Amino acid sequence: MNFFEHQGAARRNTKLMVVLFVLAVLAVIAAVDIVLGVVYAWTAEQPPTASLFALGAFATALLILCVSLFNIARLAEGGVAVARMVGARRVAPDTADPLERRLRNVVEEMAIASGVRVPEVYVMDAERGINAFAAGWDVSGAVVAVTRGTLENLTRDELQGVVAHEFSHVLNGDMRLNVRMIGVLAGIVFIGSVGEFLMRSMRGSRDGKGAAGFMLAGLALFVIGFVGVFFARLIKAALARQREFLADASSVQFTRNPDAIAGALDQIRSSGAGTLVANRYAEEMSHMFFAPAVRMRFAGLLGTHPPLDERIRRVHPQFQLAEYRARRVSKLPLERGGPPPLEQKGRRASDISTAWGRTPEQALALIGTLDAAKVDFAGRLVATLPTAVRASLEKPDSAAAVMVALLLAEPVDAMERQLEAAGEVPLAARARELAGAVRGLGASFHLPVVDLALAALKPAPEPLKKELLAVLEAVINADRRVSLHEFVVLTLVRDQLFPRKTPGQKKLVELKSEAGILLALAAHAGQRLDATGTREAGVQASLDAGAAILGIAAPQVELSLENVHAALEALRALAPLEKAVLVKALFAAATADGTIRVAEAELLRLVGAVLHCPVPPLLDSLLLESL
Repeated sequence: MNFFEHQGAARRNTKLMVVLFVLAVLAVIAAVDIVLGVVYAWTAEQPPTASLFALGAFATALLILCVSLFNIARLAEGGVAVARMVGARRVAPDTADPLERRLRNVVEEMAIASGVRVPEVYVMDAERGINAFAAGWDVSGAVVAVTRGTLENLTRDELQGVVAHEFSHVLNGDMRLNVRMIGVLAGIVFIGSVGEFLMRSMRGSRDGKGAAGFMLAGLALFVIGFVGVFFARLIKAALARQREFLADASSVQFTRNPDAIAGALDQIRSSGAGTLVANRYAEEMSHMFFAPAVRMRFAGLLGTHPPLDERIRRVHPQFQLAEYRARRVSKLPLERGGPPPLEQKGRRASDISTAWGRTPEQALALIGTLDAAKVDFAGRLVATLPTAVRASLEKPDSAAAVMVALLLAEPVDAMERQLEAAGEVPLAARARELAGAVRGLGASFHLPVVDLALAALKPAPEPLKKELLAVLEAVINADRRVSLHEFVVLTLVRDQLFPRKTPGQKKLVELKSEAGILLALAAHAGQRLDATGTREAGVQASLDAGAAILGIAAPQVELSLENVHAALEALRALAPLEKAVLVKALFAAATADGTIRVAEAELLRLVGAVLHCPVPPLLDSLLLESL
């Protein structure tokens, strides 16, 4: 399946989860009514009435619903809320811990290579087992968390295999379902907690038969709690196990190194660290982890993860255990900081174009993919950043200044007019200091630099985010025109720092005019001006190519910053398979002349970011030759 089909499958799994949840609630209600009947008959010495059972059923259903809704609301922040649940600590971009820096490097490389915004990184310091998870409502708001044991026990390659496994969950739509399951299933395991509370509160009571009745009720509810846990585990096993096989296979595809994921799995069974998570929420989150987080009986039926041996056999049938362990270094190779940097040749990439050679269908298949060549490219690109720029991307204030510096013009007097328009603010002054270091970067560096800066800025205070947006707008509007590159950076920053949640349910037929606006923008993006200052004739051919896929007439629209922003905002609401049609049409328009330029690639990646359809680097092989 491609990215969009995976997203659709995740939605269908959500519906399946709801059906299974309803069945589990009915089973718990039946168990509660049986207990109520027994307790009532024992204490009242008469048969229970139908109204008692009805009241018990209503109260149980209401309790489960309220608890589930409360937990869903508590997780509204998505991945960040889940990380807090397990006591994870955010890893700052400027961390001095070499193990944490290695983790951030791996996550950054994979994010840039896949077109995903750089996730926030967390470490569970109290957990010594080898485990990890990814969580979030969408690909732009993901977090990746690992245990301290993962950092301390795995080599860089093995860590990369685990992170690649978690990126599969990010790209395949598993995260949203997994977070939702935490909230929904909390209700059916809550009753056991109530029973435990009743038994604790009645200990030492002098109320003879009354206390005994409450103790009996508490014991019964505690047993019913195990019924809830059984059904919760059954639901998680039904939905999670095959996704783990897929994530393991994707890890091999992403790293082109089956030893990485197989070695990580082997370390789980050989290091003695295990995979168990001691946090009190380990049960609720057991389906999200890289490996089993809780001890479980009847693992063949209820286990959320397949056996380790089977996972290793599937990803690496030729895995030679003794040979691998023999050549595996005993100490973590921290000196392996990633691939070597690129050799910069001083050529700016803004006008680079190359033959595309892919049909719109083949281009669509790139969405949400990640492969080892792009990971290598991303690592080398990041390693090439000037030291001053890389250091500046590690703190919110200076990261904001880097983004402003990216949009400063040449020559110096034009830059000064831009900064004058921004006003006498510290952010503008800092951008002036960084302008020299940033100016030498080719256009291919700009979006990765923005992504790295956003990773530092997302948790920053709201005033800094608003100041950055105001300064960017002032710098961009200083010459009373907005280039496509400026539009891309501004829109990406606004979208990521001030995200909006939009349910994806609409069809393209409802948003034809908005789709037409984006299509027109894509058609104009890669066209150069001719001698008369007008666009080349290829615009109409691009419009026709995209319109044919959308099933509309070639749009004739007046492009403006406002109507493009409004169109992007409206198109967020498209269902996953409808987004696939739109992205396919945009690729058709951008590559109708058989080539693709940096401006077109930037636009496509922006649209992908806003619509949560990650577009990987499209010109990496060409840019490797030109930088």
